[in-house]
Amino acid sequence: MLRIAALWRHPIKGHGHEALSASDFIAGQTMPWDRKWAVAHEAAKTDGSAWASCANFSRGGKAPQLMAIRAVTDTDTGIVTLSHPDAETLSFDPDGDTAEFLGWCKNLMPQDRAQSVKVVRADVGMTDTPYTSISLLNTASLAELSERIGADMAQTRFRGNIWVDGAEPWDEFSWVGKEIRIGTAEFEVVESITRCLATHANPQTGERDADVLNTLTQNWGHKDFGIYLRATKSGHASVQDKIEFL
Repeated sequence: MLRIAALWRHPIKGHGHEALSASDFIAGQTMPWDRKWAVAHEAAKTDGSAWASCANFSRGGKAPQLMAIRAVTDTDTGIVTLSHPDAETLSFDPDGDTAEFLGWCKNLMPQDRAQSVKVVRADVGMTDTPYTSISLLNTASLAELSERIGADMAQTRFRGNIWVDGAEPWDEFSWVGKEIRIGTAEFEVVESITRCLATHANPQTGERDADVLNTLTQNWGHKDFGIYLRATKSGHASVQDKIEFL
């Protein structure tokens, strides 16, 4: 039986992961509070008023230390608290004064990369797709990938929203084009997720320590890991809820 193994959200794109025990899902929207904000760098070509590609934002693929940020969101106040092994814990309002946050990030950014200059917000969510996506990943695929790499790969390397137990390794790719129910919410499976260098960074340390992309290519002939969903019916889901095909 397919069940939810874990739920994660990432309130600020590329700047922290947050574990959840449950979440609402709303048709036509991203996971609530997931990638609600993004951090534009000095070479960005967006004002944040609409969805923009990841090339406009500071993120783990270019700045691996960002992958070690953890987040906690107060959804009543909008305050986000960030922690990192090499920085003091910081609480701030991404819709308010972000000067302290941008200074906090400066030491985590490579000096030869475009520096973070502005926090932006788009109502659709700054996901990695131009449509409102939610990502689903398979714990069995992660276990097989970890075996080939020779080290346990943490879920947080892959910045996913929903992790599923009970599937065969890589079976999730065969779900593309199908409709599924997760808890009481319903989704269509749109496509597989092609990965980037962010997966090479250890989310505990922020150091690159695993060649995920080459391992995927050499063993399975692609750089895909996980699938994108689009929410089609609003509902609620909790860890250990059942996942079924419609």
